[in-house]
Amino acid sequence: MIGSSVVVRTRSWIVLCLGFLTVGAPAAYAADCPGHPDALGTSRTLVVDPREHPRIGTMQYRETLPLKDHEVVLTFDDGPLPKYSNQVLKMLDDECIKATFFIIGQQAKANPEGVRKLVAAGHTVGTHSMSHPLTFDRMPVEKYEPEINGGIEWTSAAMTDPSKLAPFFRIPGLMRAEGVENYLISRGIQVWSADFPADDWRHVSSDRVYQLAIQRLEAKGKGILLLHDIQARTVAALPKIIRDLKARGYRIVHVVPATPDRPATPTTPVEWLLHPPTETTPIARWPAVPNFVFTETRTLPAPALADLNAQTEHQPLLPRRTKGQTDIASTLPVPGHDLFSIPEGSVEVLLSTTLSRRAATRMAMAAETPRAGKDKAAKGKAVKPHAARTARAAPVTPKHAAQAKPRPTRVATSVKKRA
Repeated sequence: MIGSSVVVRTRSWIVLCLGFLTVGAPAAYAADCPGHPDALGTSRTLVVDPREHPRIGTMQYRETLPLKDHEVVLTFDDGPLPKYSNQVLKMLDDECIKATFFIIGQQAKANPEGVRKLVAAGHTVGTHSMSHPLTFDRMPVEKYEPEINGGIEWTSAAMTDPSKLAPFFRIPGLMRAEGVENYLISRGIQVWSADFPADDWRHVSSDRVYQLAIQRLEAKGKGILLLHDIQARTVAALPKIIRDLKARGYRIVHVVPATPDRPATPTTPVEWLLHPPTETTPIARWPAVPNFVFTETRTLPAPALADLNAQTEHQPLLPRRTKGQTDIASTLPVPGHDLFSIPEGSVEVLLSTTLSRRAATRMAMAAETPRAGKDKAAKGKAVKPHAARTARAAPVTPKHAAQAKPRPTRVATSVKKRA
């Protein structure tokens, strides 16, 4: 009885502790977003070093952010535009979501207060050129440098603390060019593409923007979502996107640049791939072998029966020539190029295997048959000239002459009757 009472009390304490943990979890979550207990929130902050991974976003590059399954990074381009950007900012604040905004210099110049609101709300602010030209892929250096620098200067000037500007840059229209990327990377600026867009810059409905965002996210399982905070359709679609992210178990990740006081989040190179290879997933192609093991050797190891996939019970089926030479030498000289000059389909090639000897025999017989026919034809040609000479020597009676016979005349017939 004493033992059973102890077990019951222990179980009661365990159940009670679990109940406290269950009740306490929502309270702690609500504390992260006061006044909004059902908020999506921000699950974690990812610190990245632009110099280690200068290009991200699988829409154009091999690498993307090192996200886990069902993790999403929200990004917004082309702002700030007060009419719509303030609504987007309010929705994100209500859900305690931290996002990344790529600012146009002209927008920052016209609305510096909008830039300061983003910084005050704790969002990451990068740049998106000065005037958003869609010609970065064919611009000379004397044109794209002022575009990049102008956007940086006016965005940082709008901030109370210019050090809050992140060294993140997204090329307008994703019109990438190697010269532009190299210039940005030389300045320690990370080039951002995206993993999937919602096409909210097109003339589509807000429902279509919502559908594309969720469908493409579901197809990839995680990644960087590209949106625009200057579109009415984006403002209308964002609440539905956030609602579905919560319903489907997605988590928001906030990305910030590394600083001397804030080191980058430890990651491995394979984590920067959208779908890292696993032991259960077959590779699409064999990896390239840069240095073959026998490249510099002058001799090759002699093949053994094991190299021929020959089992003990099948050894009598091997050619005698192969069995007799298995133990002659442990190494063989490297073959020369002329060794492989045998034409394909020749008798020598067919005779090299036991199963092809019959085919070689048939080839040899087929080769002999036309030769015998040629000999007979040659003999026939030798007789024909003799017959021709004989024909020329003998007088030939024309066919029409042989057939022409004299007909008896009426006069001759009458003479016979008189006689």
